[in-house]
Amino acid sequence: MPAHIAGPMHATPAPVWLPYPDDVNALLPSLWSDNVTKSDSGILTIAGHSVTDLAERYGTPTLVMDVADFTARAENYLSAYSAAFSTEKGLAGVDVFYAGKAFLCTAVARWVHEAGLGLDTCSLGEMMVARAAGVPGDRVGLHGNNKSVAELEYALDYGVGRIFVDSLDEITLLESIAAAKGTVAPVMLRVTVGVEAHTHDFIATAHEDQKFGLSVSAGTAAKAAEAVANSAHLRFDGLHSHIGSQIFDISGFQVAAARVLGLRAEIMAEHGVDLPDVDLGGGFGIRYTSQDTPIPVAEMAQELAEVVAKECRGLGTNVPRISIEPGRAIVSPSMFTLYRVGTVKEVDTDSGIRTYVAVDGGMSDNIRTALYDADYSCSLANRNSGAEPAIVRVVGKHCESGDIIVRDEYMGADVSSGDLVAVPSTGAYCRSLANNYNHLPKPGVLAVTADKVEWIVTPEDYSQMLRSDPGMSAGEQV
Repeated sequence: MPAHIAGPMHATPAPVWLPYPDDVNALLPSLWSDNVTKSDSGILTIAGHSVTDLAERYGTPTLVMDVADFTARAENYLSAYSAAFSTEKGLAGVDVFYAGKAFLCTAVARWVHEAGLGLDTCSLGEMMVARAAGVPGDRVGLHGNNKSVAELEYALDYGVGRIFVDSLDEITLLESIAAAKGTVAPVMLRVTVGVEAHTHDFIATAHEDQKFGLSVSAGTAAKAAEAVANSAHLRFDGLHSHIGSQIFDISGFQVAAARVLGLRAEIMAEHGVDLPDVDLGGGFGIRYTSQDTPIPVAEMAQELAEVVAKECRGLGTNVPRISIEPGRAIVSPSMFTLYRVGTVKEVDTDSGIRTYVAVDGGMSDNIRTALYDADYSCSLANRNSGAEPAIVRVVGKHCESGDIIVRDEYMGADVSSGDLVAVPSTGAYCRSLANNYNHLPKPGVLAVTADKVEWIVTPEDYSQMLRSDPGMSAGEQV
């Protein structure tokens, strides 16, 4: 065993949820996209392309997307929910909107549209990407708790199919913009239904004490409904609820759906309007590590369909068309991040020796561990290890003690400088939240199919990153 790795007796203990591996070189298939495998020599491959070749040609760190896996997941959501909410079952159909905030570029927007999904946006920039990709405006929704005049004007000019109103102030602003343009804005009210999602506080969004939505219990949602129903320049299309992200408990979705449908019935009765649409949001959990237990897509679809049918029967209302907004659940498992190891360091702690494996990226390309206390897995990607499994902590190169990518994982104890490490399920929010901390350029995103490898987001170079600094020379580039 190499001197820089302590033996198992001296190492920090594994977390209780992390099982000791039977084979430290094997992949856990449920953590990786469908077309990722390992060769007999231990080299990770995606759609037949080895990561050693990708690293040599395109560099690291790089996010690598399995395109066939991404499109299959998008199509699976649409087919599963379409079957569950079929008009043949007495329901009114379904729309699936990909949540662009998870990861968006023109290629992704185009693939989503070709798969039959709509696209949710939450900024002018995201709408511009959708439009450039050829997504029709009526297949786009606009979210946001503080939309600017420019964003609302662009949405109306683009012909966006749904604007999710988030406050009383926004109703006044949107009404004035629509009136000035001589048009009618399509409105859905985002309401907070008081459901505590079992997730991190920063990604739970339907409890009362947070910035999103119109409160049902405080009466704000009712005031908003009256204002929209009485407006000549706002078309009241329905209600929206989103209870959070990375949720594994189906009961939260069921309770939220029931409360939204109850509010819908009250509004329709009081104002004499029909609300044809109800959007139940997203937040469907995925598997980042072996401890995660996501709800199968078809099971979730069926459970929600049964709740909608039951509640509408009990309320005596017609059945609305339902929308959902998966983002992470489609794109995150379709992508992994490829890093190269720089240093391996042992640190003596109160609980034993901790082994730090430092790679050439970090919180500039994946801030979720620091921001949300997220857990990830990883695998040695360029060879098999013949050493015993050892607990390691994969960290980045930033000047920050919280610059952790994978908090605890078993890897072969001979991991060393120059090795490649792959971290699965990094498609959602990693590139979207990428930053230039310590003046590191943002990594690119490679799209891989059996017969093609291409950038869908090119890596940022130093001249691009430093262009906003007037003190840098115009031609500065490394």
